[in-house]
Amino acid sequence: MEEAGIIFNADEAFALAEQIERNGQEFYHSASEMTSGCGGNVAGLLSDLADWEATHEQRFAAMRDQLSEEDRKPTAFDPQGESEMYLQAMADGHVFKVGTDPSTVLSTCGNAEEIIQAALSFETDTILFFLGLEDLIPQRMGKDKIAEIIGEEKRHVAFLKRQLKELQDEREQS
Repeated sequence: MEEAGIIFNADEAFALAEQIERNGQEFYHSASEMTSGCGGNVAGLLSDLADWEATHEQRFAAMRDQLSEEDRKPTAFDPQGESEMYLQAMADGHVFKVGTDPSTVLSTCGNAEEIIQAALSFETDTILFFLGLEDLIPQRMGKDKIAEIIGEEKRHVAFLKRQLKELQDEREQS
């Protein structure tokens, strides 16, 4: 039985995932530019994270292209496109907030560990966001596809955790 309220389909959820990844790219590119004169690999790490987000956006777009017509069916009559505007506002207001100045999250020449911690926070927030969104998508409208997005984000977290552990191990050996 479906609960009353807002129901999204997989197509809308993938559109949201793509927007969140674009927002992440923008944030990491800005942060990379902000730290370009810091030396070390801080700017490079941020640039790599931006590239990573671009790859994920492409993956989500490919997953979206493979959706069935059933997964794309609108959940409500929406001649003004308000659902799309709502999803855009959700994506722009959560996780990587549009217009967020990286200096409010990262110190100008922060160390790599600080940057990875911030990235971990963003990726964890993304997982939580999609777990919440998953609850709004009925099984018949592609709920299993949202689980794929969550799985991808979990792999991001695992990668970042490994990077953080390597940095901490290097620091301890120094």
